[in-house]
Amino acid sequence: MRAARFHEYGGVESLVIEQVPDPRPGPGEIRVRVAAASVNAIDWKLRTGALHQLLPLELPAIPGRDAVGVVDEVGDGVEGVRIGDRVFGLGGVTGATAELVVLSAWAHAPARWNDEQAAGAGLASVTAMRGLNALGPLAGRTLLIEGAAGGVGSAAVEIAAAQGATVIGTAGERNHEFLASLGAVPTTYGPGLARRLTALAPHGVDLVLDTAASGSLDDLVAITGDPARVSTVADHARGHRLGTHVVNAENDPALLSAAAELGRQGRYTPRIEQSYPLKAIADAHAHAERGRTRGKIVICI
Repeated sequence: MRAARFHEYGGVESLVIEQVPDPRPGPGEIRVRVAAASVNAIDWKLRTGALHQLLPLELPAIPGRDAVGVVDEVGDGVEGVRIGDRVFGLGGVTGATAELVVLSAWAHAPARWNDEQAAGAGLASVTAMRGLNALGPLAGRTLLIEGAAGGVGSAAVEIAAAQGATVIGTAGERNHEFLASLGAVPTTYGPGLARRLTALAPHGVDLVLDTAASGSLDDLVAITGDPARVSTVADHARGHRLGTHVVNAENDPALLSAAAELGRQGRYTPRIEQSYPLKAIADAHAHAERGRTRGKIVICI
């Protein structure tokens, strides 16, 4: 199969497209013929070696954690999915930017999502849902999402709104119209946020989800008055210090299925800023590294 790989840690120039052996699914896994895969922050951080101490890789490695495609092989013990089904989901921390990928968690992709949208749903929706679930029931609550225009943040806006929350989202001014289209009340991040929130939410902010790691977590805790009312999926070190909920993504098929159901209902649609062909993966990674993306970046295989 064709795949993108890097043979050493480094910049985007280390990414090459080459023929590699086909992967095989183990027990409880499926193999998917990939239509599209997404680019996540962890992909370029792993490639540069920034996470080498935490997540050392066996090189060469194929970047990518989540993808969409058609099942073409099923491992032992797998139920509820057949060869030919269109699914999206998660594999290991690497492996998805290739013609074939092995997934350990998946759900059937909603027909109303195109391949780019389904490719962008896996890691973003699971991360958003785990961050939101840590905060408890959302119905009737006012929720602030820091970094609401990014891949995880934009997913969290729609998912929280679907659960009955009033959502305020921070983003740069160029993304305010985008946030409003998702169902959030937009505001800018940075100095003066507490003052702006007083005008937008005169009865106060009940809960906060931080998806940005912008250094604002101390201020977000102060806004709610209680670290137990704040969840971060991005600033783990500061979250542990402050006592907030600190959440990591997990390969959870139940969360993927919940995201898919919201998709089928038209209440969650992954937002794609740009898609690239496989041969342009270096451009896709460079785009992701610049930050400030609106929704997700995906690679069409």
